[in-house]
Amino acid sequence: MDQNEQIIINLIVNAGSARSSAIEAIQYAKGGEIEKAEQSLQDAKETVNEAHHSQTELIQAEIRGEKTPLNLLMVHAQDHLMTALVVIDLAQEFIDLYKKVG
Repeated sequence: MDQNEQIIINLIVNAGSARSSAIEAIQYAKGGEIEKAEQSLQDAKETVNEAHHSQTELIQAEIRGEKTPLNLLMVHAQDHLMTALVVIDLAQEFIDLYKKVG
């Protein structure tokens, strides 16, 4: 496995973990456990930042002229990242909503 593939795998792992933590945050909020929800959301944000770092590494390499091949693995990684970002945003909205109605 080359360096770019390892970076892509890290992006997938971290984005997937962030998404899972964000879903967990929604579940905690739904159950009225707002503190746990906020902690899971914070975990999601920290983990998605790690995924962003991986993405930034790939972008910087491309700027230096080191082309990253567009393959299914790369598409999968970007899909995971974008999904994680959307779920994190939604989790924040759910937590805010459950705070108001709870």
